[in-house]
Amino acid sequence: MKRILLTGALGQIGSELAVRLRELYGSDAVLTTDVREDRSEAAQGGPFQLLDVTDGRAFYEAARVHRADTIIHLAALLSATAEAKPLFAWQLNMGGLLNALETARELGCQLFVPSSIAAFGPDAPRQGTPQDAPLRPGTMYGISKAAGEQLSDYYYRKYAVDVRGLRFPGLISHAAPPGGGTTDYAVEMYVQAVKNGSYTSYIGKGTFLDMMYMPDAIASVALLMEADASRLKRRSAYNITAMSIDPEAIAASIRRQLPGFELRYHIDPLRQAIADGWPDAIDASAACEEWGFRPAYDLDRTTDEMLTTLSRKLLSSGGGSILLPQ
Repeated sequence: MKRILLTGALGQIGSELAVRLRELYGSDAVLTTDVREDRSEAAQGGPFQLLDVTDGRAFYEAARVHRADTIIHLAALLSATAEAKPLFAWQLNMGGLLNALETARELGCQLFVPSSIAAFGPDAPRQGTPQDAPLRPGTMYGISKAAGEQLSDYYYRKYAVDVRGLRFPGLISHAAPPGGGTTDYAVEMYVQAVKNGSYTSYIGKGTFLDMMYMPDAIASVALLMEADASRLKRRSAYNITAMSIDPEAIAASIRRQLPGFELRYHIDPLRQAIADGWPDAIDASAACEEWGFRPAYDLDRTTDEMLTTLSRKLLSSGGGSILLPQ
C-alpha cells in the first residue's frame, strides 16, 4: 500500500489506524476523510477531506485526485445505533460500501472492508464459531455486514477487485470515545474505573463476547493488506479475536490494580438482546493459518495499558484520577 484513502477516519478504529498508516507509508500518502472535522491527529496529521460516502461521485473523485491505490472503508453505523435507525443504517452501510467497491473497481484499487461478529446470528454455534458458519444475523447492523461480505465476494469474483476484510470482535481503545457499539461497555468500564472507581454495566453478568485491544486490530489490518494474495483462501471476512470475556472478567482484571472497583448492573434490553444473538467465542484459525494473525494482548495486558493510559490522560487534563500502583 502506498497511497491510501481512509473513510470513517475519525471513528474508533479510523482515528488510530490513520496514525499508524501515516507512520508506515508517510503522512502525505494517507488521505483521511469523514463527514465531520475535528482537531485530532487523524484529521490534522496529514491531508484530510470532508466526505459523505453515500455520494458516489464525491467518493470516486476523492480517490482519483489523491491517486489512491488502496481504499480502507470504515464509515458505517454501529450496532446499537443502527438498530435505533435501521433505514439510515442500511443506506449508509450498504450505499457507502457499494460506492467503495465501484471506486475500487474503476480505479483498480485494493480495498479493505470491515465486517463484524454481528454477521453471525443466534443460530450460529456459540463456542468456537467456525469461519464458514451460516450468517443469519438478527440486527440491521449484522444484516448489513453479512450482505456486505457477499457483495464484496461478488466484486472479487466478477471484477477481480482485490477486496479483503476482517470480522472484528468488540474493540477496546483509549484513543476515541465509544461510537454506539454493543461491546462499548468494556471501554466505558475502564474509563469509569479510573474516574469513579465503579461502573454500572448495561450488559449482564455471564454475557461472553469476543474482544480485542485496538493495537492488535490495527496490526491485523496492515498485516492482511500486505499478505500475499495467493495465500488467501477467503476474501471479505476473516474471523479474528483475542479474548472471550464478560463484564465480571474485566472487573476482576481491573481489581488487580484497583481492588476497590465496584461493578453493578442495569441491563439495557436492546443491547442485551443484540449481545445474546452473537457468539461467545469465535474460531480465528483461518486467519492464523493463511496470513499469520497473532494477537499480542490478552485481557490483563489490555487492562494494564488501558488503566495506565486513561489515568495519565485524566491527570493531564486536570480532571483528577484514582492513582494506580506502580
